[in-house]
Amino acid sequence: MITKFIKRILRRDPMVKHTQANNTGAPKRIPKKAHRIDPHLLSKNAVKVTHALQQAGFEAFIVGGAVRDLALGISPKDFDVATNATPDQVQRLFRKARLIGRRFQIVHVTFFGKGHPEIIEVSTFRALLDNAGDHVAESGRILRDNVWGSQGEDAARRDFTINAMYYDPSSETVLDYHGGMADMQKKTLRMIGDPAKRYREDPVRMLRAVRFAAKTGFELDGATRAPIAKLGKLLNDVPSARLFDEILKLLMSGYSWAAIQGLKDAGLHHGLLPLLDHILDTGADSKGANDFVKLALANTDERIQSGKSVSAGFLFATLLWPDLLKNWKANSAKGMANIPALHDAMDDTIATQSSGMTIQRRFESDMREIWSMQPRFERRVGRYPYRFIESPRFRAGYDFMLLRCATEELNPAIGQWWTDFIATDVTGQDKLMAGVKNESGSSPSPAKRRRRRKPKAAVPPESAAS
Repeated sequence: MITKFIKRILRRDPMVKHTQANNTGAPKRIPKKAHRIDPHLLSKNAVKVTHALQQAGFEAFIVGGAVRDLALGISPKDFDVATNATPDQVQRLFRKARLIGRRFQIVHVTFFGKGHPEIIEVSTFRALLDNAGDHVAESGRILRDNVWGSQGEDAARRDFTINAMYYDPSSETVLDYHGGMADMQKKTLRMIGDPAKRYREDPVRMLRAVRFAAKTGFELDGATRAPIAKLGKLLNDVPSARLFDEILKLLMSGYSWAAIQGLKDAGLHHGLLPLLDHILDTGADSKGANDFVKLALANTDERIQSGKSVSAGFLFATLLWPDLLKNWKANSAKGMANIPALHDAMDDTIATQSSGMTIQRRFESDMREIWSMQPRFERRVGRYPYRFIESPRFRAGYDFMLLRCATEELNPAIGQWWTDFIATDVTGQDKLMAGVKNESGSSPSPAKRRRRRKPKAAVPPESAAS
């Protein structure tokens, strides 16, 4: 009796209206022997969430990109759960749960253990919004999406067929409403429903299409690709913060160069990052910028694919460096002193970028600090190098400088000198200093020897992203 009473209370939610629409069709039920998902790749916490919801009398499934990755034999980075329980009902079941979002109201259930906390994102089945009144703007863009519906409707409102599959860990069965498993076998990325209408509902889906294609190596279905070039201007209506988040996901997908090429092929690169126009230019004048950015993105991809952390500030500093370098040289040609010319170039570069996708201020601060450190690597006199390597952000500036050396924008000998300097002891550092010529052409006097911690070993350039 008590269990039935609890279930009845949990299901009572007078603040939320459920639609009465029927499912859009019965799903194909795919057993384990067909989908071959390895249970060992599942998050134990995601399974706990689905189990708790099912024990409380609700439907609950792992959904979306996690199911796609599991079917591809890839260990998902994040796990989402979909249920017919409302957000308030979900929150009541878990001690560490909180409601977030307005347009998409969801629940984050947090689990603490060894390492970083794991967040399982739980969403309620959502309805189709064809007749949702003020939920949809005149352009077709969805404004609010807290209209609950059936699982079939929830599947129909998802973007791509490969992201619209539901996995039940208890029965090890995949529910496939739109042929996602078949599309995976054909290596095809296909939009559910009318692609043009779906892009108008949420223009960010065009960027997601490019990102998923780059990550999976799948080809965009012809009907899915066709409207993108014409509707790309709709991205101008997307809130800047959301656009930034999506571009950051694209650049940190582990396949950033392929994704950027995909943006060009789809006609979406103009206006998002001014640098993209330059790095995708095959002209001889753009070769230096291309080489620098390709190397930076290759290092970023390598770190992400190896499961290492990446700094967004460092990444954007590399992407905008060719523009900044051009502005810096132009200011110097006008007769400005070196450092003021650099800082003025920073302001111009960031202002130009802000006309497209605005980079968050916290990353802008990191970018400015990395850029401002670059002239300091050419100053190797007196006690300055000893003080410089103690700077909190020295490592990021050093790794950035090594990228410049790798493309021969900066003399590689300078990079090697600093690599040797931070790897050796004080005696070795004094010898390196003695070999440097100061501006007058004479060898500087060795710096006063001081006690200091044993220096850390040098690291390769790609570590700057951490």
